[in-house]
Amino acid sequence: MRVTDPSIRRRPGLVRKLKADTKGRSGLLMLLALGLVILIGPSLSGVDPLLQDLRARLAPPLGSEAAIPAHLLGTDQLGRDVLARILLGGQFSLFIGLSASFVAAILGVGAGLAAGFFGRRWDSMIMAVADVQLTFPSILLALAVLAVLGPGLGNLIGVLALSSWVFQARIIRAEVLTLKHRDFVEAGRAIGLSDSYLLFRYILPNVLGSLLVLFTLTVVRAILAEASLSFLGLGIQPPTPSWGGMLAEGRQYLATGWWVSTFPGLALTFTIVAINLVGDSLRDALDPRIPQESG
Repeated sequence: MRVTDPSIRRRPGLVRKLKADTKGRSGLLMLLALGLVILIGPSLSGVDPLLQDLRARLAPPLGSEAAIPAHLLGTDQLGRDVLARILLGGQFSLFIGLSASFVAAILGVGAGLAAGFFGRRWDSMIMAVADVQLTFPSILLALAVLAVLGPGLGNLIGVLALSSWVFQARIIRAEVLTLKHRDFVEAGRAIGLSDSYLLFRYILPNVLGSLLVLFTLTVVRAILAEASLSFLGLGIQPPTPSWGGMLAEGRQYLATGWWVSTFPGLALTFTIVAINLVGDSLRDALDPRIPQESG
């Protein structure tokens, strides 16, 4: 039977606070709406996001005098539908953000558990690697790796995961250093349980709450990093749409076609705000130092 820290497992009001937290509920609704629109929107619109129509170049959004009814959010400099490109770009952004965060979580949690629980040489080696990587800004590390390997979906996910595992490993390590001296772990050692059993059945369940919060933060970092790299031309390559790439393409048309970059920017902002709201709510609900509200 899986054993968790009783002070965490039996905290009163955790589920109630998650349900009652306005920002968490708002963020979750925003994410659900965003996911539905991004996943089923392209099939319902029936518009090819890669189709060029120079006759409809820089058509304004619906409601403007020169708007084209078939293009709700207008078209870009090549006559491509802005809404269709935002939806397809959103699919890539969410896929890259979730994939990179999942890989980073595996690397970070594995490294943090090993460093915190086994200590000594494992701790010194893993933390030395982490400290060396922290000396390089993550965006510069990503630029250097992608400049060598070349842009590509797999390379992009890999470099984003590589730049995100360190802070997860350090936080998980700090929690493990505290947990491994708790009474329920010492009791497991006293009855002869193996280190692997203690690690995966006693320690790991008690860091899952922190891991969930870290995962949401990593998704935000990965989505923003992907947009930054695409803006600089090292992320998703044209003609495949990405929010960062659309921002880069539309910056020279701000005076005549503000919608080309404004709507992708709003979509990126909406996504980041929604994920941050959910992450903040989870952090507040799982932090034992924050008093639980009654009712």
